[in-house]
Amino acid sequence: MSKEFDWPPSGTAGRREGAIWFPGVELTPDHGPDEASTQPCPFCALQPDQILAVSEHAVAIRDAYPSTDSHALILPRRHIAAFFDLDAAERQDVWALADRVREDLLAGGGIDGFTIGINDGPVAGQTVPHAHLHVIPRRTGDVPDPRGGIRWVLPETAAYWEQ
Repeated sequence: MSKEFDWPPSGTAGRREGAIWFPGVELTPDHGPDEASTQPCPFCALQPDQILAVSEHAVAIRDAYPSTDSHALILPRRHIAAFFDLDAAERQDVWALADRVREDLLAGGGIDGFTIGINDGPVAGQTVPHAHLHVIPRRTGDVPDPRGGIRWVLPETAAYWEQ
């Protein structure tokens, strides 16, 4: 995948306001452990080799615990827990970077579809309190019956066609 933007972005030297600006730097003093654990945010301390693509407001990485081969995450550079708390420019950039990642994955061949998902909040299954979008490549036959897709997160309502 191409990294079309300079790293770090021009004019950002020394800028570290709780955002992903420079991979591998320590966290800012005001950005300590999240509320749910004593560990720092893993998405705010990325190494250059983890990054697939970057844009003005977002970073794409491979998922450390992939559901399928080439499962990617799109992260806003700013540390913020809830996807819906991103501003409009950040949200637009996350989606634009997801498009780029999708195109790059499709160019590699062998992918027949995608599951795109956001777990927004712990009750929705979010385990890292830094907003992120999952781009999960799907292949014909990877599950016996893909109907219902993400509805299977609540199995009792997933097979709506049987109700």
